[in-house]
Amino acid sequence: MGLLEVLKKFKSTQSKELRILLLGLDNAGKTTILKGMASEDIAHVTPTQGFNIKSVVSGNIKLNVWDIGGQRKIRPYWKNYFEKTDVLIYVIDSSDKKRFDETGMELMDLLEEDKLAHVPLLIYANKQDLVHAARASEIASGLQLLAIRDRDWQIQPCSAVSGEGIKDGLDWLAKIMEKKK
Repeated sequence: MGLLEVLKKFKSTQSKELRILLLGLDNAGKTTILKGMASEDIAHVTPTQGFNIKSVVSGNIKLNVWDIGGQRKIRPYWKNYFEKTDVLIYVIDSSDKKRFDETGMELMDLLEEDKLAHVPLLIYANKQDLVHAARASEIASGLQLLAIRDRDWQIQPCSAVSGEGIKDGLDWLAKIMEKKK
C-alpha cells in the first residue's frame, strides 16, 4: 500500500497535515517500511545516518513521515523530532531476541516523553517472514505493552520485505485518526 492510498483514508480528518515519527533500533527495518509505503525500490536500503523524510500530498492532506536512524549514538537526538508528532510508529526486529530488552527500554522512554503524550502508537513487529522471529503476541507480553493505558496502540506483525502486514497497520492508524477528529 502506497502513502497516497493512506492519505485517501485520512481525507476526512480535520488536520491538513500529519506528522508521523518512525523510530526503532538500527536494523529493525524502518527505512525499508518507509520505502515500501512510498512504493519505492527496497532492493538497496542502507543504514540511515541521520534521517529520511517522505512527504506525500493528496488533495488537501500532507503526510510527513520522519524516519530517524536507530544507532545508539543517534538515539539521544530523537527528542529533537518529537514536536507536533501526530503518530508514532515504532519498528521492532522480531528476529533479534537479544535486543528485546534494549528496544523495550527505548520504547518505554519514548512513551514517557511529554511531547509524545497521548500520541497513537503503532508497533510493527517486523521480520515475521524469518523462521526464528518472535510472534507479535510474545513481543507484546515480553515488553508489557498491555500496561499502556495513556494512548491508543497496536502491535502489527509484518514483513517490510514482502509488505505483508504493513497495510493492516496503516488501516488501524486511519481508524484511530478518524476517531480523533
